[in-house]
Amino acid sequence: MEDNKPSFSKFGKDFQESLCQMILQDRPFADTIMEVLDINFLELHYLRVFIKKIFEYREEFGVHPTYRIMISIIRAEIDGENAATQQQLRNYFARIHDAQVSGSDYIKKISLEFCRKQKLKEAMIKSVPLLEKSSFDEIAKIINDAIKLGDHTDHGYDYLKDFERRFELKARNPISLGWSDIDGLCKGGLGKGELGVVIAPTGAGKSMVLVHLGANALKLGKTVVHYTLELADTVVASRYDSCITKIPLGQLHSFKEEIYEQVQDMEGTLIVKEYPTKSASTRSLRTHLEKLKMRDILPEMVIVDYGDLLRPVSAQKEKRNELESIYEELRGLAKEFECCLWTASQTNRSGLNAEVITLESISEAFNKCFVSDFIFSLSRTVEDKQSNTGRIFVAKNRNGPDGIVFPISMHTANVQIEVLPQTGEEQNMLTARDQSEVLKEKYKKFRSNQKKKE
Repeated sequence: MEDNKPSFSKFGKDFQESLCQMILQDRPFADTIMEVLDINFLELHYLRVFIKKIFEYREEFGVHPTYRIMISIIRAEIDGENAATQQQLRNYFARIHDAQVSGSDYIKKISLEFCRKQKLKEAMIKSVPLLEKSSFDEIAKIINDAIKLGDHTDHGYDYLKDFERRFELKARNPISLGWSDIDGLCKGGLGKGELGVVIAPTGAGKSMVLVHLGANALKLGKTVVHYTLELADTVVASRYDSCITKIPLGQLHSFKEEIYEQVQDMEGTLIVKEYPTKSASTRSLRTHLEKLKMRDILPEMVIVDYGDLLRPVSAQKEKRNELESIYEELRGLAKEFECCLWTASQTNRSGLNAEVITLESISEAFNKCFVSDFIFSLSRTVEDKQSNTGRIFVAKNRNGPDGIVFPISMHTANVQIEVLPQTGEEQNMLTARDQSEVLKEKYKKFRSNQKKKE
């Protein structure tokens, strides 16, 4: 009879461990499954203890426990369990503390379906004696109540139940730009869920800057997914070869073995995906990222070269509206896949030979600026290109100061970009106050034009 009791045993140990991890880290899901979960469905005793402690804490304090609280509970409140269970529980918690759940949507769906079926079976068994009494209204109530249990109950962040979450340290997990001076401004780099934009005129080297950012992340052991909508995937990969090894692009074929020796031991992972210009939308990128996720490839940095070349998901009357929605969707992708996302944007004609490119020079949709977390421009005059110099201007920075100009050394022959120490000339080029006034004036014009069209 014991074997006939419903349990998650047929789904395996990994499924059950992942389910318990999700109950801890996902409060709305915990709310939902608590209505239908019997801890005896769990095959392993240490998992039953783990979930029991979560439920007891919620019941006593009215809030959902955090990882930090569970550490205290596991240290202090499992003395009543035998030594083997205590050790299994500690080992399990150590494994899940910094791990991500693979296939979370599937686990949620299957576990909820299983638990809800058991509750419905119980209700049907309970209704049998009522059927003999013709108590139809009572039967209907029992069945309807059982069907409602475990229904979707995620109504958002609960001010009281999620109280502990407000006091957790939020990890941005920033990825360095490879330039210490600029990293210092944006608190270590671009963080997960954040959108960074490189602004430059045609021919200035936007794509090379994006390769520099990806190569630096690769050297740090990160997983990088690079989408190219302008260049061939092999061309982009060759630029990574040159950036990493410092071998000029024109000489790569002569140093094939040397390049392979340098890149084969890199801890990072690079996926380059090519789409023809205007053939892919943010929906295409989402589908590809989901396929990579199914193969346990979880991107930490996504690069889109470049956002202006994506096809809009839905056609708009004006191009600026299409571009605005594309950049909003790109930031949504960064949030959804918990990675940082870099893209580039073209300037208008005013930026072609400007010494410093401000947000005023951004092409088409000025609303790109509002949704982005970090924006820097790359300016290179004809003289700069001849002398391998240029300037980077930090135009927007949610995590620190902006309006700052840095001189750079940029060698396109081997994709080497270095930020140089500031001189008095760069420091006086543009202040944050100047940039703020430019933004305000631009926004006023933008709103005025919109009202006229309306």
